[in-house]
Amino acid sequence: MHDSFDRKIDYLRISVTDKCNLRCRYCMPATGIAPLAHEQILSHEQIYQIVRVAAELGITKVRLTGGEPLVRKGIVELVEMIATIDHIQMVAMTTNGILLPRFAHDLKTAGLHRLNISLDTLDPKRYAYLTRVGSLDAALAGIDAAIEAGFTGTKINTVVTAETTEDEILTLQNFCRDHGMTLQRIAEYRLDETKRDTVGVERPLPCRECNRIRLLATGVLKPCLHSNIEIPIDWNDIRGSLTETIKRKPAFGTVCTNRNMVQIGG
Repeated sequence: MHDSFDRKIDYLRISVTDKCNLRCRYCMPATGIAPLAHEQILSHEQIYQIVRVAAELGITKVRLTGGEPLVRKGIVELVEMIATIDHIQMVAMTTNGILLPRFAHDLKTAGLHRLNISLDTLDPKRYAYLTRVGSLDAALAGIDAAIEAGFTGTKINTVVTAETTEDEILTLQNFCRDHGMTLQRIAEYRLDETKRDTVGVERPLPCRECNRIRLLATGVLKPCLHSNIEIPIDWNDIRGSLTETIKRKPAFGTVCTNRNMVQIGG
């Protein structure tokens, strides 16, 4: 399906939880956020229903995000459910990698095709500083687990901040080359500041190339990351909710002031 500006929308990003086992400085307050109650979160069956209808409308790629998706109970079963849906050609996940030693093999068996693993530095002290509670060794163990499970085409997501040095980027590029992965640089940005195109990084995409919509863990659809537009799922008309979301996708992102990053999943 195409939006009002003739962009083909074939990508659905799903935040399966707002919980995370890290506290990255550019994403979450040091104290975390008040967790959603269980009854506020979409069930696996509800997510499956939405993706099935989305696939009928032309969605071919689904990415599971958070928060941290691997802290969601039953995440492997959810992947398996989505992977069975006709016309879904790619099921991907963005994760900080900490829990991959526990889940990587089962995720691969369940039908997960690709991983993006967040890694902003290979300096242990800086990693601990950026994540507040994280261990670089744990993140690297997760990357090793992904390789051992047979994942290929893995991307390393690196948020480029004002403090990121050229040497740091070069070290990450060499690491990715040695491990058969691709470095994806992401410009640091705030949702409550006007979106701007950036150079020298791979993400965010220019608005004219955006092919995605987002589903929050609470059952709210967002046509644009940098917008306050939201469409709650109408369980009597899931197709209509998705269609409206695509039609209301703006030409350009502006600001989002009604959500924080950890709720949307980037």
